[in-house]
Amino acid sequence: MFKKILIANRGEIALRVIRTCKEMGIKTVAVYSTADADSLHVKFADEAVCIGPAPSSESYLKISNIIAAAEITNADAIHPGYGFLSENAKFSKICEEHGIKFIGASEEMIAKMGDKATAKATMKAAGVPCVPGSEGIIKDFEECEKIAKKIGYPVMLKATAGGGGKGMRAVWKPEDLKAAWESARQESKAAFGNDDMYMEKLIEEPRHIEIQIVGDSRGKACHLSERDCSVQRRHQKLTEEVPSPFMTDKLRDKMGKAAVKAAEYIKYEGAGTVEFLVDKHRNFYFMEMNTRIQVEHPITEQVIDFDLIREQILVAAGVPISGKNYTPNLHSIECRINAEDPFNDFRPSPGKITTLHAPGGHGVRLDTHVYAGYSIPPNYDSMIAKLITTAQTREEAINKMKRALDEFVIEGIKTTIPFHRQLMEHPDYLAGNYTTKFMEDFKIKEEQE
Repeated sequence: MFKKILIANRGEIALRVIRTCKEMGIKTVAVYSTADADSLHVKFADEAVCIGPAPSSESYLKISNIIAAAEITNADAIHPGYGFLSENAKFSKICEEHGIKFIGASEEMIAKMGDKATAKATMKAAGVPCVPGSEGIIKDFEECEKIAKKIGYPVMLKATAGGGGKGMRAVWKPEDLKAAWESARQESKAAFGNDDMYMEKLIEEPRHIEIQIVGDSRGKACHLSERDCSVQRRHQKLTEEVPSPFMTDKLRDKMGKAAVKAAEYIKYEGAGTVEFLVDKHRNFYFMEMNTRIQVEHPITEQVIDFDLIREQILVAAGVPISGKNYTPNLHSIECRINAEDPFNDFRPSPGKITTLHAPGGHGVRLDTHVYAGYSIPPNYDSMIAKLITTAQTREEAINKMKRALDEFVIEGIKTTIPFHRQLMEHPDYLAGNYTTKFMEDFKIKEEQE
């Protein structure tokens, strides 16, 4: 087992890893930028090393500084958390070259699953259902027309170098294809310096449902049920739940088997997530694989009583998994609390927290690194907490979340707590009747003081 783990991340995920390490008797090293000197992850680690100034390019993304911090503290492993370098193939390789265990996927695995076209081809070879579409890059508009006709409208044009919704166009009829092809390429060229496009069948009324998997060094994998992540704004998840209100036992079994097949085909080692789009007829299609721990992992932990960070560490140390597939025994919901103003187009709201009262009680979990007096820097992702409620039924979990949100007081900055309060009252959300398009029609109402 590892003696000392450096956590190459910040905030609540760094604190989350530190807590599990302490329970396992493993020493911890926190790294931090000058903007994060007062964060709780710095205070609770056994050692802490400043790795640079506030910009992440000069601190949390600077591989040489992180490796140096690991070497001067004699850390024998690095946990990357999520974001930053967690899916960086080069970082995984450099850790290996320096004799430091990277608690995550190998360079080869990250490279294979990080590129969308390669990942899709790999999953097709594994026999995992994929969205019908072009085989790789479309060479010209004539080929574009042929593919659209073959797979049938509506179709979705996508930039191969895309991200954040750029270079994507939905096309519902043939006469709109030319304009969409040209505008998507122009946008992609401007955003990524690359105008290569591919095409997929547009999945109508889709839900975004992911399967949590874990694989070990012996090529064995298992799944730990699903998470429904369909409530999103600009491709950013806002809330997640497990089990999905759309799920059936039969569908879970089929999706779970497909995810395990995918993991075992590529001999995946570590915790990962196989993400699917599911249409209104419950047909599911591979979307992508995340080769890291997810922000929303706590809800999985809650419903099956399982520490995913502990499992990551054990697998990295060569311990085999049990091989058991899990089904949820409870219902759990996570609300991402961001330092943003939901009444002003979710504009970021960094600044000093003057008052903080954390909710509590049975079935309430709060993962956060902030406290009263803490100043939220403007340099990083705006998520400051994850509020998780768990109960016997979905209705109970929602009622518990309403109560916890009412108890959660953060003053000095704007947060998304008011948005989540309104979401928990929305009739379609309460009915479990939502897709990835849900936020397009959601209107937040001004609240009375």
